[in-house]
Amino acid sequence: MAESYVPHFHNTPGVPVIEIGAKEFKCVGAVPPFDHPHVFLDMGDATEIICPYCSTLFRVDPSLDPHAARPPECALTETAAA
Repeated sequence: MAESYVPHFHNTPGVPVIEIGAKEFKCVGAVPPFDHPHVFLDMGDATEIICPYCSTLFRVDPSLDPHAARPPECALTETAAA
């Protein structure tokens, strides 16, 4: 079993930017069952990245927990993603 859970985020509300606390994460597009293929994104040295499926702009905010987002409803919990 995996030791850690990769953070998952979605843009069901349709906001232009989601600030997150992780630089490596998965975008699922929208809350299942309306999700797109779950794509792993890695910002590397950058501070923002655009999802190639849904065009959501994600921006890192180091003050947030790795599993947290702003707006907070865009963070997908481990149980909701399973």
